[in-house]
Amino acid sequence: MTALLETKAISKRFGGLEAVSGVDLRLERGEVRALIGPNGAGKTTLVSLISGRLSPTSGRVLFAGRDVTSLRAWDRVGLGIVYTFQVTSIYRGFSVYDNVALAAQRRRLRALADWIALDRQAVARDVEAALATVGLWALRDQPARALAYGHQRLLEVAMALALRPELLILDEPSQGLAAAEIDGLCGLVRDIARAATVLVIEHNMAVVLELAGRVTVMDQGRIIAEGTPREIEAHAEVQKAYLGR
Repeated sequence: MTALLETKAISKRFGGLEAVSGVDLRLERGEVRALIGPNGAGKTTLVSLISGRLSPTSGRVLFAGRDVTSLRAWDRVGLGIVYTFQVTSIYRGFSVYDNVALAAQRRRLRALADWIALDRQAVARDVEAALATVGLWALRDQPARALAYGHQRLLEVAMALALRPELLILDEPSQGLAAAEIDGLCGLVRDIARAATVLVIEHNMAVVLELAGRVTVMDQGRIIAEGTPREIEAHAEVQKAYLGR
């Protein structure tokens, strides 16, 4: 069966630094995969290669069996690869509703002629569905800058959902959230996983144990282990490199 995502010996060098080195990663449809590792392990570089924000020095990225290595980031979004950033990226001066509407409209617009034929009622339905999923529909008229930090993170997820991802990449989604907000985030990711594959970079091991079916561990640009959360907890090399034991 064709995997949803595969990287084939993917590498990225910045001058003399090899941030990602010959990584083979395979994600099946419908799974929640956690990507963990110490700071500087290459996690964000790897997902930037997957999403198209960076071009590899060598290797390939396959999505649903198609080689997408040469595609730009937005073209990959059109195929269903959607990435939310570690640092919240929203339009702070726009309303909550308009932030999500921009994403919903952009998914539907491929050319100028598309704007003329744009189904604005369908866009409105997309926006309502995304905001309802993350619990922000009641705040739709507020300016994004007025939201609490946790709600801003949820708004970015809503914008991602409006793009209809097949693969949703979440980079440190629990960073800066209170315990109650993290509980809500875990429930939200489980809901999203009913319709999309999720790849989550996460340092909070409680979140990893709660969400992930499998865990991939990186260190110094390479994958050093893969397995279930319990297998990873007991893995000697992971304990040395990441868990500090």
